[in-house]
Amino acid sequence: MNLNKVQLIGRLTRDPEIRTTPSGQTVATVGLATNRTWKDKMGQKQEKTEFHNIVVWGRTAEIVGQYLTKGQEAYFEGRLETRSYTGKDGVERRITEVIAENMQMGSRPQGGGSYSRTAPAAAASVQTKKPEPVAEEIPTINLDEEQDEVKIEDVPF
Repeated sequence: MNLNKVQLIGRLTRDPEIRTTPSGQTVATVGLATNRTWKDKMGQKQEKTEFHNIVVWGRTAEIVGQYLTKGQEAYFEGRLETRSYTGKDGVERRITEVIAENMQMGSRPQGGGSYSRTAPAAAASVQTKKPEPVAEEIPTINLDEEQDEVKIEDVPF
């Protein structure tokens, strides 16, 4: 039996990048940072940050592009996939990405009221304001309130 499953909760390191494939499929790429804290043998608090590349397809990619912003908390669930490509310098590289199949939005970054995003260059430099989400009860994850480790019974999904 084989299993390739990833679950990540973290903060976006940049605004999502949205593209459309030649066949019309929407794809979003997102950077996500996850933190781990622990106490070393001396009792000193240690922290390490990991950075992840997330790829989201279809309707979920459209939602990611519409509602997620840099600094926002989010949950992604999917699988690991490694691909090869040739860089501009002609060197072949490999990258491992999380292909997300599920996503849940977390709390917005502090001080993140209204915001605008510049439209792509092909549409000139027109700024568009994202619509405010409809006031509905969406479960959120607040990593700032966590003191030690996350308890599984506190996770809202």
